[in-house]
Amino acid sequence: MDTTGSTVLLIVVIVMAFLLITFAAISVRIVPQWGKLVVYRWGQVSETNVRRPGLNFLIPFVDRGVLIDLREQFIEVPRQTAITKDNAPLGVDFLIYWKIVDPLMSQINVANFAGALQGVAATSLRSVIGDIALDEVLSQRERINETLRLKLDEVTERWGGKVTTVEIREILPPPAVQEAMNRQLSAERTRRAVITESEGTRQATINVAEGDKQSAILRAEGDRQAAILRAQGFSEALNTIFGAAKNIDQKTMTLQYLDALKALGSGPATKFVIPLEFTQLLGPLGAMVQSGMRGGEAATTSGGSKSGS
Repeated sequence: MDTTGSTVLLIVVIVMAFLLITFAAISVRIVPQWGKLVVYRWGQVSETNVRRPGLNFLIPFVDRGVLIDLREQFIEVPRQTAITKDNAPLGVDFLIYWKIVDPLMSQINVANFAGALQGVAATSLRSVIGDIALDEVLSQRERINETLRLKLDEVTERWGGKVTTVEIREILPPPAVQEAMNRQLSAERTRRAVITESEGTRQATINVAEGDKQSAILRAEGDRQAAILRAQGFSEALNTIFGAAKNIDQKTMTLQYLDALKALGSGPATKFVIPLEFTQLLGPLGAMVQSGMRGGEAATTSGGSKSGS
């Protein structure tokens, strides 16, 4: 009897422990820091039923909790075909970054936020591309990104979400358009190369001309300085000659001419050309000779007189 009672008691304890564990697993929810818990009570939800991160308790079989991720997420929109304003088909694929800002609205206003966002993004892309010409689509990607973001943000606001960024990854024009773009790009590169080469040639020509100009200026300056120095040297030489000539008397000049005549006479030539100025010196030379002779006679006479006495 005691053994049977002990067995029944053990079974009851085990069942109670199992029920307690099950009750704890159902009623205790731990919400991480990056999320919030929306609690449905008897199928209804309100602002007070949005629980914060941490340890939360639910009433078993009465409350049902849904964990909402508040972190920023992204979806990849597959390549979409859009027609530009000038009827050029384009293949465009892009990324959308979004996050939940109102957990309650994201639960009661939309069934699948990511799927709904992807569908709206595809239709909005066609609308935006349809208002822009092909050249603007290819050159104004940032503008298209911002326009798409604003359009999607308006729609997702009532779903409790926010689109933070839209990034177009690739735009594929038709093959014919792409080939024309490649030709245009090649022509533009050729044009830039020609302009760069001509600019280099022009600059080189300017540099050479500037160098020649500076060289000519330096040569002219050097010639001027040399001429000035030569003129100064010639002037100083003339001044020196003039100063020396002032100290030379007529007799000295006559002796210089006689020396020159002596040098001419010692040469093998038989004919001489004597300048007119030399003939003019003969008069003073004769006077010098006569003066010398008179001086000699006077000296002789004086000697004779002394001897006679």
